[in-house]
Amino acid sequence: MTIRELVTLLDARVLCGEDKLDQDVNNAFSSDLMSDVLAFVTDKTVLITGLTNIHVMRTAEMLDIHCIVYARGKIPSDELLEEADELDIVVLATAHNCYTTCGLMYEAGIRSKNVRTGA
Repeated sequence: MTIRELVTLLDARVLCGEDKLDQDVNNAFSSDLMSDVLAFVTDKTVLITGLTNIHVMRTAEMLDIHCIVYARGKIPSDELLEEADELDIVVLATAHNCYTTCGLMYEAGIRSKNVRTGA
């Protein structure tokens, strides 16, 4: 699945990175705790969150996360969107809550990969 297809699946708005929508999506992880993201996420994962502070961008930068989906209708600040643009991160926003967003992605075949177990 590509990010472009993810936009349709989640009825999402593209807030940043429209020129990067043809990247593949294989894994996803949802959390508002960036410490959990750091502990459990592999690179090239879509991050689903409702947290709209700079820590999300720093975490995404460290882990080479190429797409962030803001759930629950959350919209990050212009400053965060500028940062995402500089880091080549696609930013989407969906009105779905995190649970529904994850369910839709799981149903479409996108899974999470546990860094510790490889499962």
